Amino acid sequence: MATMTARVSLLAIVCMVLSATTIPKAEAVVTCGQVVNNLTPCISYVMYGGYPVPEQCCNGIKNLYGLAQTKPDRQAVCNCIRNAVTNSGFNYSPRNLNLAASLPKQCGVNIPYQISPSTNCNSVQ
Repeated sequence: MATMTARVSLLAIVCMVLSATTIPKAEAVVTCGQVVNNLTPCISYVMYGGYPVPEQCCNGIKNLYGLAQTKPDRQAVCNCIRNAVTNSGFNYSPRNLNLAASLPKQCGVNIPYQISPSTNCNSVQ
């Protein structure tokens, strides 16, 4: 249960991280499996905090940011995250959300928006 909870929080981060790029493309190629695999190293941080953020977590965030170079890819990642959030039944604590929201900045990925599990994936550019 804790692992699924952390994955949901991490997936929300990825949705926001990946929506920063603007190169157009017709079809998404990033899969939910890739999202989960890249964010799994972040689970313990989002669940329990600590410092520094694990290097493998930052590597996963940076990798996903690099993979989602198109609007369809960013929206696909967002939808994967939304489905995980919707199906987990997990209620986010403010602490979990703050830890998840802090990951991009702590990993050196700059995104111009607030990370939130209520993101409208259709509006992700």
